[in-house]
This record gives sequence, structure tokens and C-alpha cells, in this order.
Amino acid sequence: MHNPLRSEADAFRWVVVIGGGAVSVIALTLLTRPVVGVVWTVALLGFGAGFAYRSSRGSLPRRVSVTQGGDGKHRLLAVANETAGGEALLEEIRNRCQGADSEILVMTPALGVSRAEHWASDVDEAIELARQRMELLLIALDGAGLKARGEIGDSDPNVAIEDALRAFPADEIVISTHPPERSRWLERGVVERAREEIELPITHVVVDLAAEPVKQ
Repeated sequence: MHNPLRSEADAFRWVVVIGGGAVSVIALTLLTRPVVGVVWTVALLGFGAGFAYRSSRGSLPRRVSVTQGGDGKHRLLAVANETAGGEALLEEIRNRCQGADSEILVMTPALGVSRAEHWASDVDEAIELARQRMELLLIALDGAGLKARGEIGDSDPNVAIEDALRAFPADEIVISTHPPERSRWLERGVVERAREEIELPITHVVVDLAAEPVKQ
């Protein structure tokens, strides 16, 4: 079943709409039937507390079921932005796909660009940077003899992954991040959330660009 709560922003909008209606009903009930109004008030407070707890964990709980290809191909979804050019990510993908009939989708979330903002002119730079990083990885994969294509995704990596899986029946996912002390994705729990929500093997690759040799 489709879940309309695709992000915290979507969830917040739903809460505002539902909460506004509930408050109106409760106010009217308190004036006409005080006891029933008190019950409704307690129920609403309980709902609000539950929502706040789930939001503090970064997502609303759900599981994303994935239908795999069934044609014998091994499909890998690689998710990376700033670390897309890292040797550690390239090596991980190469080790998993080399010698197999593989298909690779590189999903690059455009940092700071939500689905609602995709058409705003002030996000063109973020999209272009994401595209350049994606192209570097695609070139490296092609040089390794691997078939790959790329897409620019939502700034929320988990939303971008879910979007990709609608059209790409992956067998596994590789998520690339900076080391923990420098990774916003890890700070936001992107990898943990993906493992909780998606019924696929998920590998986390740490790319330390500062420690890698400079490419000439």
C-alpha cells in the first residue's frame, strides 16, 4: 500500500491538516458535551506525543517491499554524493559486480534539493554538482567494464532510494558516506533507516577522501 508520508515535511503537513480539524471538533465538543471533549483531548495529546517520538527517530516506521527482476541479472543500487568519486566506493561496487551479468544504478541525491524545489533556479548549482560527481563514478565504472547509469535524486537520501526502487528492481544497495565524524547522512541515521525500511541487503561504505591519493 502506498504510504503518503514520504518525508518529515509530508508528515508535518498531514499533522497540520488533521490536527486543525481535530482541534475544531474538540472545541465544539467541549462546549456541547464536556466529558466527550476531555476524552478527545487526551486522545489528541497521545497522538501528538507518538508522532513527536517517531519524528525524533528521523522517520515514520514502514517497510518498503522490493520486487526483484527475476531475469538472472544482478542489480546494484549505489547511493552517493560527495563521496561518489571515492576509490573505496568504486572498489566495493567492482568487487560485487565484476564477472557477473550486472546492472548498476548510481543514485546521487542533490544536496539541499527537495522534490518540491527541483524547479527553483537557486538549486541549479546543487543539481549540477551532483551530476558532475555522478558522472565521475559512471566513467570509473565504465573503465572497469561495468554497465551503469545514473540519476539525480531527492536531497533526502532515503526518499531518493525509495524513488529509485520503484523503477529499478535492485538486489542490493550500497550507501557511501564520509567517515562518521564528518558525515551528515550518518548523523541523520540514513543507513540505519534504510536497513529498517528496505527488505534488501545494504552495505555501508565509508569513503575518506582526505586519506585517498590525489588523482592526476
